[in-house]
Amino acid sequence: MIRFDSDYMEGCIPEILEALSRTNSEQTPGYGEDVHCDHARQLIKDACGNQNIDVHFLTGGTQANMTVIASILKPHQGVLCAATGHINVHETGAVEATGHKCLPLPSKDGTITAAQVEKAVLDHINDESFEHIVQPGMVYISFPTENGTLYTKQQLTDLYETCRRYDLPLFVDGARLGYGLGSKQNDLTLPDFAKYTDVFYIGGTKVGALFGEAVVFVNDRLKKDFRYHIKQRGGMLAKGRMLGIQFEELFTDNRYFKISRHAMEMAELLTDALKEKNYEFFYAPQTNQLFPILPNEKIAELRKQFSFHTWCKTDDSHTAVRFVTSFMTPKENVDQLINAL
Repeated sequence: MIRFDSDYMEGCIPEILEALSRTNSEQTPGYGEDVHCDHARQLIKDACGNQNIDVHFLTGGTQANMTVIASILKPHQGVLCAATGHINVHETGAVEATGHKCLPLPSKDGTITAAQVEKAVLDHINDESFEHIVQPGMVYISFPTENGTLYTKQQLTDLYETCRRYDLPLFVDGARLGYGLGSKQNDLTLPDFAKYTDVFYIGGTKVGALFGEAVVFVNDRLKKDFRYHIKQRGGMLAKGRMLGIQFEELFTDNRYFKISRHAMEMAELLTDALKEKNYEFFYAPQTNQLFPILPNEKIAELRKQFSFHTWCKTDDSHTAVRFVTSFMTPKENVDQLINAL
């Protein structure tokens, strides 16, 4: 079975396995206070072009999302997000379990706009019952979105400026950040995220690591005591160096961006083939998540050889599916899928 289900189907880049083996007998301080975590933090600061950021390592995306959000919001506040946002539909109510509500905004492609955020804030302020309603306290977006779509630099800038105007921290879920940055349609850079957000994270689990996300705090006001929140949410690993070593390797020799670009090359190859075969897409293809619309008979045929997700029915005889390429997807796997199509 050839899997196109997601970008965490494989383990990690070989350099990480080699580094973990090479350092296995080292004795280091725990809880992320070792030389490897320090070096990884510095590499990320250099890549972001900002020496004033704080970098923390957590094990996974859901943990990162709920820990960051819970650390920022007051008890009476919620987080604005796209209705399709990961925190709203795919994390088993993790944010709600911390005592905070997701405040979903409608979205056709997974993105939300500065105008929507402003309207949500003003609607709350102008409601006569505002004290009885959960107050918008921050904004969450993902890059790329759960639909594989991207924010432009202008869209991100507009969101950030609106958030600043209403004192709403802007948080970017970067579980697939590398693939967004590696897209030919992208006009954002890593330093842009360190300029136009308050906090974001660099995904490792789906982009080359065995596990781990690097949470980057830009806003000085939000930095204080975050390690307390990590500990309380079960994210402070005694063997924290395991995370630091992985991000050391990802951010050495530009590997994070090279492996992300590989995933995009495989996605572009598959996109071109689907277009040549006149398949339409449910969402415009921009990153490593592709959503072609296929006849149900073809889907049944493909499932004999390939594993992938069905997304939604588009009519009685067609369904949108999701194919995902990764940092390790072999070209021959893509070629076999193209031939089967």
